[in-house]
Amino acid sequence: MLQRLPRSNDPNLLVGFETSDDAGVYRLTDEMALVQTVDFLTPIVDDPFVFGQIAAANSLSDIYAMGGRPLSALSVVAFPGNGSPELLEQILRGGLSKMQEAQCTVVGGHSIRDEELKFGYAVTGLIHPKRIWRNVGARPGDVLLLTKSIGTGVIATALKQGRASEESLAAATASMTQLNRASADVLAALDASVDGIETVVHAVTDVTGFGLLGHAREMASGSGVSLRIDHTCVEYLPGAIEVSHAGFLSGGLKNNREFLESCVGFGDRVTEEFRNLFYDPQTSGGLLVALAASAVEAAREGFQRRGISARPIGAVFAKRSPLIEIA
Repeated sequence: MLQRLPRSNDPNLLVGFETSDDAGVYRLTDEMALVQTVDFLTPIVDDPFVFGQIAAANSLSDIYAMGGRPLSALSVVAFPGNGSPELLEQILRGGLSKMQEAQCTVVGGHSIRDEELKFGYAVTGLIHPKRIWRNVGARPGDVLLLTKSIGTGVIATALKQGRASEESLAAATASMTQLNRASADVLAALDASVDGIETVVHAVTDVTGFGLLGHAREMASGSGVSLRIDHTCVEYLPGAIEVSHAGFLSGGLKNNREFLESCVGFGDRVTEEFRNLFYDPQTSGGLLVALAASAVEAAREGFQRRGISARPIGAVFAKRSPLIEIA
C-alpha cells in the first residue's frame, strides 16, 4: 500500500517511509537533522509501571537504531472510559522513568477513550545528517551482530495463559526495559568518522514486531544482499525455547511466518521451536547490525565494557537464493 502513495519531493527529507526504516529524518542544517518516530503497544506484562517502562524503551529504540539522540516525546494513550485513574498514573510514571533515564523530555501528549488499552510515545531526536544509520547498506563480507536475546513474544503469550516461569518473565522484563542507548553508544564510537571517510557500521535496525527474520529480510532486501544466520549463535531468553516447543505462539508470529517463509531457508538441524523463535514478534528488542569484519573485535570489547550481551550471529553475502539462510 505504501508503494502506491506519492513520494515527498522535499530535498530536506533524508529518510522517509520508502525502505521501512525505523524512523524518519528531516534535515534542518548541514550539521543537524531531526529524527522522528512513533510507536505504541498493548500491555505485554501485568505490572502497569513496568508496562509503561517497556512502552517507553520500545519507542526510544527507533531513535537509537538510526544513530540519533532522543530529545523530546509526546505520549500516546488509549484508555478505557471505566479504567482506573491509578492504573493509568502508574503506566505514565513508568514511561516517565525511562524517558528520564534517556534524558528525553516528555512535553505532553494525547489520549482517547478506547476499550483496548494502548500506550506509547512519539519521539523526536537529533542526528548529524552524515551519521545516519539505515536498515539498508549491508555489504558482502559484513558480520551480523545482535545485541539482545530473543523470545519476548512467546514468553508474553505463555504469561497470558499462566505458563511463563518467574525466571523467564524476569529475564524478558529486564530485556524489554533495557534501553538500546549503550549499544548505540558503542557503535557510534566505532563509526565516528564522517565527510567521506569509510565507516564500519553499514546497516542497523531494531528487532521488534516483525521478529528477527522480518527485520533481517528488510535489511537484506533493501541492501541487495543475502544473510546467513547460525541459530546456535543467537541468544535466547531463559525458557523461550521451552515455551516455543510447547506451542505458545502469538497471532503475530503466525502472520510473520506466512509473510516471510517464502524467502527463508532453514537447515535440517534447525528444529521447529527455533524456527518459531525466528518469526517471534519482539518488544523493545535489540539492534541487528551489519558491521565490517575488521571492527568486530573492537565492537565485542566495547559491548563487554558496557555489560551488553551482544554476539555475532551470522554474515552478509552477495545476493542469492534463499534471501536468508538459517543454519
